[in-house]
Order: sequence, then C-alpha cells, then structure tokens
Amino acid sequence: MAVNAASTRVVQWATGNIGTKSLRGLIEHPTMSLVGVYVHSEQKAGTDAGELCGLDPIGVAATNSIDDVIALEPDCVVYMPAALDVDEVCRLLAAGINVVTTRGEFHHPAGMEAGLRTAVEEACRTGSSSIHSTGSSPGFITEAVPLVLASIQRRLDKITIDEYADLSQRDSPDLLFQIMGFGQEPTEFSDLRLEHARSSFGPSLALVADALGLPLDSIEAAGEIGVTRHETTIAAGVLKAGTVAAQRISATGMRDGKAVIQFRATWYCTPDFDADWDLLDTGWRVTVEGDAPLEVALKMPITLDEMAATTPGYTANRAVNLVPYVCDAAPGIRPSTELPQIIAKLG
Repeated sequence: MAVNAASTRVVQWATGNIGTKSLRGLIEHPTMSLVGVYVHSEQKAGTDAGELCGLDPIGVAATNSIDDVIALEPDCVVYMPAALDVDEVCRLLAAGINVVTTRGEFHHPAGMEAGLRTAVEEACRTGSSSIHSTGSSPGFITEAVPLVLASIQRRLDKITIDEYADLSQRDSPDLLFQIMGFGQEPTEFSDLRLEHARSSFGPSLALVADALGLPLDSIEAAGEIGVTRHETTIAAGVLKAGTVAAQRISATGMRDGKAVIQFRATWYCTPDFDADWDLLDTGWRVTVEGDAPLEVALKMPITLDEMAATTPGYTANRAVNLVPYVCDAAPGIRPSTELPQIIAKLG
C-alpha cells in the first residue's frame, strides 16, 4: 500500500535491543508518526512508547494484541521479533499493512520455502502490501555494499565479505561460553551451526549473484576454530589455555565449481590464538576481485566498551530508513534489488 511519506503511520513490533533502538528512531523521525508499539510481555503492555526507549512519554501505549495493531490501520509495521510467526505476518499484510523486518526469511524470494512464499505472497495480494527483510548483516553489508562495488566491474571473479567482531569486552558469559562455545574444548562445527550460516547468509549471497547474472549452483558452509596459547582473562571470564578463543564461519556461493561470493565471519575473544588469520578491528572488509579490483574496510570507530550501546543502530537504523520505500513498493516480497537507493531522511 503506497502512502505519502510525510504522513507515514508506523508501529514498532518488539522492543528488544534492536527494537528499542528502532522505536526511538521512529519516534524522532521527521516524516513518520509512531502510532503503536507491540510488546510480547504483559509487563510491558500499557507502558508508554517513550518510556520503553528512554524518552519522555509521548502518549502512545504499548499493546500485546495484534488486533489492537491492526485496528490502528498503520501504513507499516517494523517487525523485529526473535522468531518469525508466519500467521502474524500474513495477518498484517492481508490487512493492508506493509512490513519492514529484520527477520531474514525474505531476502531472496526465489529461494524461499515454497509454502512460506505462497502464503506471504497471497497475503500481499489480498492487502496490496509489501514486505522486505533488511539489517546490517545480512542486509547492508551483504547486499547494498557489494552491489555498489560491483557496479564498476565488467568482469567479476569473486566478492569476499569479511565480518570481524572483537568480543574481549563483551560481558555476556552465557552467550560467549554456553551458546557460542568460547572457552570450551575445541570440536568440529556442528551441522546445525553450519546450516545456520548457510540459511542466514546464503539468501543474500544468492540475491546478489542473481542480480549480477551469475546464479549460484550451491551455497557451501564451513567453520574453523582458533585456540588460546595461554590462559586469558576477558570481560566475560577466563579462557583456559587450549580452549576456543576464535571462530571463523563462512557461507560461500559456488558457480561452475568456483567460489563467486563469500561471507566470512571471524569472532574472537583475544588475538592470541593458534590460527594464522588476518584480523581487523570490529567491522567489515569487502574484497572485490575483477577487472576493477577493490578492497574496502568499514571499521566501527568506537571503543569496545561502547559496542553494546552502539551496535543495535547498525541494524535498526536501516530498517527505519527503509519504511517509506517499502510502503511505496509494488505489492509482494520485495528484495533489495527491487528497491531504489535508500536515502535516509535526517532532518
């Protein structure tokens, strides 16, 4: 449903770390009007939207009812839950509400599971609405940046997108030690983790390859481990010698037996480990091999202590900036390649 950007009515769906940043961005946006907030917990329901993101009250109370959201008749919902609920999304779209989401299921429509794609497209037709997946990674660094860099190539051999994260000051013991496996005895990457890398980043890689006329034959995933040489203390605790200190996981798009486009994430708790990897500070590096070769580094120029407060914006801000473009898009699942250049409205 196309709308007038000067009067875009928006609802924020979910208020975790990224959702809270998005909520604040919507409240302060010069051409949007926040008309509602969806929260999952009963404790947050009824709380003023401003108070949920550290601002003064604005007179918009949060709700945990999708019926309340639909009754508001917003132009767009910025959908940021921890897990996708297909029925929720389809209800919103069928009601004529556009959706911008940081869920990754919609980056590459052609590669989506058939039942999901059919249900969502039917809801878009019913409501004349559109949906788009975005974020910083995947999204900005796996789609927007490589497509721009490829625009000055006439022969492309390979694009490599490296992501780096220094976790030494991340005071999250459960996340690092229990979920991610740092500080544990080294083992091979599980098939589940490799499939997660393939499903999370593969759709973006396939989208870019399709757009460049280089459709992929497959997406391959791999993982590597680096272990500490010495016992090391980080913010989250102690890494014993010989335990996992760094991880590198990749998703690689293959064509005719060759790697054409690759996303590779390197997360490390200390640079003192046994693998011979080239490390950068937290951020990204995109390397283009072709007839106009390029290497572009995008570092986050903030201290490690500032990361937790700052990094949600890298994902949330792009979602906020995309709202008017998705509202103006033709009905359906709209990937990055079907939207114009995204220009932020800052004043």
